[in-house]
Amino acid sequence: GPTIEACDIARAEFHSIHASDRVSVDGEPNRSQSSQSPYSVLMSEPVSIFEAVGGTPWFVALIDRFYDAVETDLLLRPMYPDDLTESREHMVKFLQQYWGGPTTYSEERGHPRLRMRHAPFIITSAEKDAWLKHMLAAVRSGDLHPEIEQRMVDYFDMAATHMINTG
Repeated sequence: GPTIEACDIARAEFHSIHASDRVSVDGEPNRSQSSQSPYSVLMSEPVSIFEAVGGTPWFVALIDRFYDAVETDLLLRPMYPDDLTESREHMVKFLQQYWGGPTTYSEERGHPRLRMRHAPFIITSAEKDAWLKHMLAAVRSGDLHPEIEQRMVDYFDMAATHMINTG
């Protein structure tokens, strides 16, 4: 999990970057790409949540925990392809980008367009609740600083609700 320094860095970020910076569920994040060290906060430079949680390894572990649960979910599993490798990769890249990491997702796949990508699936509150249950369990077992965890919980709740497309 993140180190104490990473949590302190993340706490400082909350004073510089606000949740309102990300208005759209699937829009490009409003942030500047930076190659600065996570310790740049010591010089009053904000760091991304991507950096604060430890970068790519943390997001890979998050998505592994999430998809491990989806694999055995009778409601959600039929919505996914037999091989979840690409689904896992796409989701890691999307979340890394959203939370301030590399922009590989958009470079490879274009604008996220989450509602459009999920339109072929019937998503009711039941599917949303099942998806959110697994994602929140994955987030909560990620050893995050409480402020970062809450920010992710809020985002995933909002995003999952936004995907509902059937009464």
